[in-house]
Parts: sequence; C-alpha cells; structure tokens
Amino acid sequence: MKRSIVTALAAIAVVAHVRAEPIRLPVDSDDKGTVYVAPNVQSTEKSAETKGATIGVQKPDGAGAYGGVDTSGERPTYSLGGSTGGKTSFSAGATSDGKNNAGVKAGVTIKY
Repeated sequence: MKRSIVTALAAIAVVAHVRAEPIRLPVDSDDKGTVYVAPNVQSTEKSAETKGATIGVQKPDGAGAYGGVDTSGERPTYSLGGSTGGKTSFSAGATSDGKNNAGVKAGVTIKY
C-alpha cells in the first residue's frame, strides 16, 4: 500500500511538471458536481514530496470553489477562491501567508 502511494505521487509529480494546470484527483462525483483534491507534489531524484494541497468542488456548469495551502516556501501560503458557471464566468481568488505576502486575482472567461 505504501509503495503504491509513493508510485502514484511520483507519477502525479511527473505529469504535473509537464502540464500547466495542476492535476485534480476526484474524491467524490455525482450529477451535482465533483469534489477534488489537487496535491502540490514536488519530485526529487528518488522520491516525491507533497507540499500542500488544494481541495475544491466543481459543478457541471463550471461553477466552483477551492481552498488550499502551499508549504513549499518559508511560510505556508493559504488560498481560496471561486467562480461562477455558464457562458460568461467570473472568478476571484485570494492568497496570503498571513504576514508579508498577499494577493488578489479576478478574471472573466467567455465561452463562445
């Protein structure tokens, strides 16, 4: 069991390094939406380490919310955000380490 978890984390690290978007592993899914976890995996020469994760929910129309922590830096960085669904989607998010590092982001996605 322990070996399969390490192998899975290593595979996630390799694929996540190639992809621009983080990998979302579904935890639960039904017709109302999907609950997922997106681990922040950093690979080394012989292993992979998890440096935090994001947990979120996404509805079929694209609406969703997330919250997470990244422990790869000197201080842990916390984040949360959400987005509306539909053809015109609005999104917003915030990050902070509780001291010096803080940020806000917002966006609009138009599907055509």
